[in-house]
Amino acid sequence: MKKIIISTIAISALLFTTSCEDDFDTDVKDIQVTQGEANFSKYVALGNSLTSGYRDGALYADGQNESYPSMIAQQMKFAGGGDFKQPLMPDNNGGLILNTLAGPVQIANTKLYINSFINGSPDLKYANNNTATTVVNTILTGPFNNMGVPGAKVAHLLAPGYGNIQGIPTKTANPYFVRFASSPTASVIGDFKAQNPTFFSLWIGNNDALLYALAGGDSSVETLTPAAQFTQYYNALINEISTTNAKGVIANIPDVTSIPSLTTIPYNPLTASVLGGGNVDAGNATIDNLNTNLYGPLNQILTAFNAGDRIKPLSKTASNPLLIKDESLTDLGPQITAAAAGSGNPTLIALAAYLGATYGQARQAKAGDLVPLTSKAEIGTLQTLPPGVPASLGARGIAYPFADKYVLTVTEVTEVNTAIASYNTTIKAAATAKGYAFVDANKKMIELNAQSGISFDGVKYTAKFVTGGAFSLDGVHLTGRGYAIVANEFIKAINSTYKSSLPQLNPNNYSGIKFP
Repeated sequence: MKKIIISTIAISALLFTTSCEDDFDTDVKDIQVTQGEANFSKYVALGNSLTSGYRDGALYADGQNESYPSMIAQQMKFAGGGDFKQPLMPDNNGGLILNTLAGPVQIANTKLYINSFINGSPDLKYANNNTATTVVNTILTGPFNNMGVPGAKVAHLLAPGYGNIQGIPTKTANPYFVRFASSPTASVIGDFKAQNPTFFSLWIGNNDALLYALAGGDSSVETLTPAAQFTQYYNALINEISTTNAKGVIANIPDVTSIPSLTTIPYNPLTASVLGGGNVDAGNATIDNLNTNLYGPLNQILTAFNAGDRIKPLSKTASNPLLIKDESLTDLGPQITAAAAGSGNPTLIALAAYLGATYGQARQAKAGDLVPLTSKAEIGTLQTLPPGVPASLGARGIAYPFADKYVLTVTEVTEVNTAIASYNTTIKAAATAKGYAFVDANKKMIELNAQSGISFDGVKYTAKFVTGGAFSLDGVHLTGRGYAIVANEFIKAINSTYKSSLPQLNPNNYSGIKFP
């Protein structure tokens, strides 16, 4: 007879105690599946992109069919669970098109795939030449059990009109919710309550910190939700959910600064080979030129102001750090301008004003600074410079300081982690107060980041980009296998709290990264 994977208090005496290194060694036979104190007949999932099944930088049908709520719903069917309807994309292309009076506008990219490997690194491309096929204006008929909305923050689930297509240009509405909202004035929580669910899952709050982190801590691009505001909105959301009298499970927020999207690109990727486009001699010549005309003079000027550690000459034999702008530093622009103007060096004198305006808060990146995957393509691209400034000084991250949005500094990492710790305190308190099952997703992320990772039937899963098996090609969202690991955490929490015996999943049965 086929084995099932089980986790429940009722049969705990039958199970082995397992470590994180072998997280799924709980196979037993012939265990009756029961709902315990829960009612799974109408299960509705609330959340963001992680709930929707988003992966590889897009929402597409195969990914949605391997969403963790869909997996959980399949296991619930063994214990009286009903059908689970999702707002499926029409194909596996991904991407969105919005029809406007001026014509169709693509507002979301298609999914990523590995085209090839270059020097061991994946060369990622967009499917269908990044031409989307899904039209937002085509509204689906609901209701839908999977109400995961990519990009949603906690406050968004409460907002009326979040599914109004007219609000997409002003970002007061979400195109993914537009596709399945019951009306233009509907809210996510309102459409949830209208279904009278008997059981729910809630995993929300990641974007309140994640989007800010992926934007390099640049609040002009994305904001970090203040802790007090998060608590206000989260508790309001929980209070709305509790009016349904449904039982449920809620999850906290993983450390977003430890996901592959922020840990894969090193802070010091500039080798002679990289700077020379694979030609070490050309790279060494570039280093000599930069040291003579930029790094050396700046180091001398900054040293005079006790800030020589900000910018040091480049090495030909070691990996060199990116050049970034750190807005937390004292702006030494006026000092740099004055020193360059009085240097006696014709080149520095001519560039004095530019040097002060550009490098006053510049420094080389250091260990602990995080570079988003999306910044990789920007390294070395040319910044438009004022007339008279050599074009070679416009190479972003090399000669021209990376703007705030391209790097999450050590200070900003601490800011994000402090916020997440506060968010998670709020989430755990809400679960305790309402008696809901609780999933410590942050703890699971720590296990994935450990060298030992999580293993099942000889397959090891870690948080390593591409080869770790758990994360998809965007470095933020999970593979089908990763979502199965998450689904098991939800199932274990449900079984523990409600004395049910839902079977766990075999992550190896789901899809991972597709290699060329």
